[in-house]
Amino acid sequence: MGFTPFIDPKAIQDIQEAIDYYDEQQAGLGQQFEAAVNKHLLTLEKNPFFRIRYDDVRCLPINKFPYMVHFTVDEDHQVVTIWSVFHTALDPKKWQGKK
Repeated sequence: MGFTPFIDPKAIQDIQEAIDYYDEQQAGLGQQFEAAVNKHLLTLEKNPFFRIRYDDVRCLPINKFPYMVHFTVDEDHQVVTIWSVFHTALDPKKWQGKK
């Protein structure tokens, strides 16, 4: 049985802002970013046990884009909570208050 993803509304906002940014840069690039995020979310449903970066937060880098999915795993309830999809050039302390 796989894990159930829960995407925090702030993470949904992060994703949408990145999609909008990439669409402004090049037509269709936002759609490519969204597809990459969705692919990584499916990966987390199957195996969310990536390296813990700090506290209990794990991170999964998004291939071809400078973003990381920041998430926690509740093994007892089989839930993966996505807290942020954050640009790797930004200071992670900026988003830690979102959780």
